[in-house]
Order: sequence, then structure tokens, then C-alpha cells
Amino acid sequence: MAQKREETNDLTLQVLEYLNKKGYSKSEAMLRMESNTEGGPLQTTADEPVGVKYMRVFGSKYRLRVNGTAFNALIMFLEGAQKQGSAVLVNILQTKLQTVTFESSTDSQSFLARLLDRASQTENYPAEDEGIPGHNAGSANIDQAPGSTILARLRLGPAPMEPDLMDEVRARLGEEDSRHPPVGGQSSLSQHFEQQIKREESEDAPGRTELPLPVSSDRDVAMEVQKIKENRDRFKIESRTGGVGPAVSVVMFTFHNTYDSINCLDFTQDNLLVAAGMSESYIRVWTLDGNPLPSTGAQSNGNLQPSASRRLIGHSGPVYNVSFSPSAEPLGTSADPSNSTFSKYLLSCSADKTVRLWSLESWTCVVVYKEHNDIVWDVRWGPFGHYFLTGSYDRTARLWSTDRIESLRMFVGHDSDVDVVCFHPNNAYVFTGSCDKTVRMWKVTDAVAVRMFTGHAGNLTSIACSPSGKLLASADDSGTIILWDLAPGKLLKRMRGHQKGGIWSLTWSAESTVLVSGAGDGTVRVWDVVVPNDAAGGQGRVIGEGGAGQKINVDGGTQGQGVGGKKKGKDVVVTSDQISAFPTKKSPVYKVHFTRKNLVLAGGAYMP
Repeated sequence: MAQKREETNDLTLQVLEYLNKKGYSKSEAMLRMESNTEGGPLQTTADEPVGVKYMRVFGSKYRLRVNGTAFNALIMFLEGAQKQGSAVLVNILQTKLQTVTFESSTDSQSFLARLLDRASQTENYPAEDEGIPGHNAGSANIDQAPGSTILARLRLGPAPMEPDLMDEVRARLGEEDSRHPPVGGQSSLSQHFEQQIKREESEDAPGRTELPLPVSSDRDVAMEVQKIKENRDRFKIESRTGGVGPAVSVVMFTFHNTYDSINCLDFTQDNLLVAAGMSESYIRVWTLDGNPLPSTGAQSNGNLQPSASRRLIGHSGPVYNVSFSPSAEPLGTSADPSNSTFSKYLLSCSADKTVRLWSLESWTCVVVYKEHNDIVWDVRWGPFGHYFLTGSYDRTARLWSTDRIESLRMFVGHDSDVDVVCFHPNNAYVFTGSCDKTVRMWKVTDAVAVRMFTGHAGNLTSIACSPSGKLLASADDSGTIILWDLAPGKLLKRMRGHQKGGIWSLTWSAESTVLVSGAGDGTVRVWDVVVPNDAAGGQGRVIGEGGAGQKINVDGGTQGQGVGGKKKGKDVVVTSDQISAFPTKKSPVYKVHFTRKNLVLAGGAYMP
């Protein structure tokens, strides 16, 4: 009897191997269950909400590549363990998975070796023929056609300048050069402009008509002139020399006696103002130098005394983000309002589902934008002003312009709320980060997603695109920063050093070679973008926790035990591309900002 049973099992295994080679993956148990008259056939549709969603979006099962011998052994095991509940796994194999078996070849790397090699990689992505058809994890392809591996072509070059604006800027720069000739081997402003400007449209740059801007004004000319001047006179951050990273200094503004009421911060690009969104539903604006805020004629006739700060009241819920309109350092002592390069507007978003536009000249609310159906988490100005972007708990992001009260575009596709948003420097693309742990890149003209980046283990807390327009940095609440190469849609590297709690702000240097991050662990960290994080020959060094008053040395050591002699915290792995870390005493860092002259501003609130 035992010999007969063994012969039956051998015959069954041979039949299954033959059917498997012919592409027929159903087992004997599956066939019996389908033809079972008592229980009826197995359902062939995805009934769970997640299954319904993916089956509707991608229209196919999850592809799983597995060794043929291993798959046959699994089927044999499940057939003999039906009393132990193997029917549940068989149901999953039949309804949710499309198994693709393969045989190990003798001339290639073994299956186990390939598996171990993939485990050591940082991407942790499935193979191209594995996963949800149409998702193409790891390649950032959002084409839903099964098997498609062709990425949508991007135009990441700088936006071309209008011919009339270019002529006016060139003339103004010539006047500045004659008034203030370059000294000390400096290039003239006109020469620097000719090196920086992109004159004609090309295949790697968007067209001027894709996202139209208002007619250029005298203020736009003054802004462009000042941008050229700031870029020429900036502190140039060179790459590493002899293993030593570039020196970057940080100016930290700490807010005291806030009682954990500050939700967000933002600095103006002219480095004159800072705004904070409060949980008490108002906004407060300060001058960074302590001088009184400018007042309009209407205010000067009243009883208001000169003050270095001012409240903006109007929201009926906590303010979750604020954003100043683009600005530049003031041009000399010109009193002409048309040449003013100060920030004119402030945007704010709130739990009351609205976005408000505030005038910094009259200090009043100008427009209230109402379209989102839930909390608005983030708001950001476009690189040229006029347009701005919002992200909401209603799982959508929306594009707006200051001359309309309705949104221009709605970006839909995330499975959870859109927490963070940002613009591409050429204004042709926008980025959204969500609690579904993905970052999506959208084309503004038709609101179509052109990239989807997957790889985060936590919720997205901050994203920032480099000034070069070629790289994207994204951070999550697990303390990890990921760099993405936009054109091929590939993950470049992961940077670790922050503790858990959220990396709330990212900012790039003008050269796109250095990244600065600020987080809830009370540290500001400087990262080398160019050097791979395995340059030191390892996965990173282990140091003590930053923040809480500890000094982090460049060799990875720490000094002291924190405030009040507290016990040393757990170790933190820091990748080798971290240049330096600046710990605060007890101040979570809400905002970091690289000025156009490559100086870093940071802001946070002291939490005793």
C-alpha cells in the first residue's frame, strides 16, 4: 500500500511539472475545489476593498516569479495540509496571484545567490516582470499597459525667458555694470547673465505657452536683475576635497514661549520676514532684523504703533502651512514701488478647508479659495509666482492662479491624503507626496502623472526639487531621505541620520550639490548629494542620538549625555554622505531655507 501511494505521488508530481511547463499552473486541489458541488466554485473576483481597487486600476493579478521546483513543492505541501487551513493560501494563489515559474539555468547565477544579492540592494524593488502589471515598481513608470517599460519623456530644462524681458534685463544689467564695475576678478553681471540664460526653446525645455504667465512688469525685470546679482555673488559650494565636505553654516531662529502652538514656518527669499502658522488659527509675521514692519498709509493714520510683528486673523481652524510669494533682496535704495522686489503676498492653508491670500502691503486677506473638501495640509508658490499648489486630506492636489478663484487643475491618483507638494523649477511639473508612501510627478498642462516613486517605508513629510531640475529629494517620518533621478525615474541613494519623528523641511544649494534637512529630532543636517553613501566602504556609521544638547563630531562620536544627565539614547545609523549635523538643545526644526547666496536659515520652537 505504501509503495502504491509513493507511485501515485510521483505520477502526480510528473503531471504537475508537465502542466507547469505548458503554462498551466492550477493544481489538483484547485481543480477539485472549483468543481466542488457542496461549496461551489471559488470566486474569481477581488472582494476586499484593496483588491477591488487594484483590480479596477490595473486590471490584472499580481505577478510572482518563483522557481518551478519550489512552486511544485509548495503545491504538494498545500494539498496535504487542507485540514490545517491551506485552502486560504490556495484561494490567494488562484484569485490574487499570477505565478510565473522558471527553471534555474546552469550558466547563470543561482536563484539563492540572486535572492541574497537583491536583499543587499537598497531599492528592494521586484523584478521588471514581477509585481502589479502597469505599476512597474522601481522604474517610476505609471503606464498601465501590461509589460510597458517605456517612460514618458520629460522636459527638465530651464524655462526660456521672454525676448522682451530678456532685452530689458540685459539693458538693466549693463547699467548696473557701469554704475558698479566688477572688482577682484569678478565677471560682470552681463557676462554672468549670458552664461546663465537660456535663449531659445529646445527639446529639453518646456515651451513658453505651456503655462502662460502675465505680461512682464518692471518688478519682474528688477527681480531677474537681482537674481543674477545674487547668483554671481553667492558663496560657491565646491565638491568634496580630500574626503572633507564643503563648509556650510546655519543661522537658527528659535521661538520661545510658544507652548507648542507653532505648526509651520516660512522665510521670505529676501531674508527679511518670517511667518508662523499657529494652532490657534492665526498667522504671525516677524521681521528677522527686529525693525518695525512697513505700514501703509491707511495704517499710519490709525492708532497702530510700529511693531516688529503682526497678526493675520481669518482662519477658523489650525494653520498647517504658510508660503511667501517669490522675492529678492532689495535693489539699492530705490523707492520706486514698481521696482520693489519685496514679497507682496502670503498664502496660508488651514483645517477649515480653505486657502487664504494675504496682502503684505495692507496686511489684510485678499482672497479666500474654497474647493477642497477637507483639511488643506500644504500650499506652495510656483517659481515665478502667479501660480500656486495645494495638497489636501481629500486625496487631491490642486493648481491655482491668483487671478481666479477656481482651481485650474486637479491632480487625482493618490490612495491617501496629499501631505506635501512642490513645483519643478521650470514650472511645467509639480510633485505630490502622500501617506500612501509614494511621490508622484505630474505634468501641469494636462494633470497627468508622468512618474511615480515608490520606496519609502513611512509617510511622506517633505519633498524638494533641485534648482537644476534633475533631482528630487523626498523624506518620510521614519528619518530617511531618498534622492531620485527624474529623467530615468530611478532611486539614487538613501540618506540616513535623522531619528524617527519626521523630516519636516528640505532645501537645496544653488549648485544642486548639497542638501540640508531639518527634523523633529532637533537637528539640522547637511548632506553631500554628489558622493554616493557607500563611498566610505560601508552602510553608515553608528553614533549616539543628536539633539537634546549633544555635540555630534565629524568622526561620528558624541559628547555628553544630554540635558540633566539623562541616559544616552539609542544608536542611530548615519550614512557616509552626511557632511555635518547641527543639534539644537530642545527645538524641533520646522523650516530650513537655502538663500540664493548659499546661506542657510533654520527655524524652530523651543520645547522645554
